Amino acid sequence: MGYPYVIGHDKESHEGPAGSAPRCGPEAVSSRFPGTAQKTILVVDDDDGILSFVSGLLASYDYNVLAARSGEEGLQRSRDCKHEIHLLLADFQMPGMTGIDLATQMSIERSGLKVLLMSGFTGGMLVLNQGWHFLAKPFISSQLSALIVDLIGKC
Repeated sequence: MGYPYVIGHDKESHEGPAGSAPRCGPEAVSSRFPGTAQKTILVVDDDDGILSFVSGLLASYDYNVLAARSGEEGLQRSRDCKHEIHLLLADFQMPGMTGIDLATQMSIERSGLKVLLMSGFTGGMLVLNQGWHFLAKPFISSQLSALIVDLIGKC
């Protein structure tokens, strides 16, 4: 599923590593930004371009990034990961298991999980009513990174 807009870097952002393989656990990243190697973010989006951009951006800040192309795959990655997942960053609307469905299930299984749902469509009020956070697409990297810093700590 493609989106009719561009999500991109602003002037001060970093390019993410192309083709990096997200792994689970604090040993998966370096410590260029002290403390972030122990923070894991699960990124779920059915759009490969968005998934690659967001995952690469977060990996460039040395977060441990798990990536999934569907809600079902995201839930499995969460279940397979024995380390804490600090943030779920998922698309609001996906075929099959939606971001809302995924966030609901993961919140049951992982107490204290922070949730940030993103979408080019409306739905932010529903997310906010759940105590989760919402990011409207399109966005630039500085908007995403600022929100993540607010939610789980500074890069």
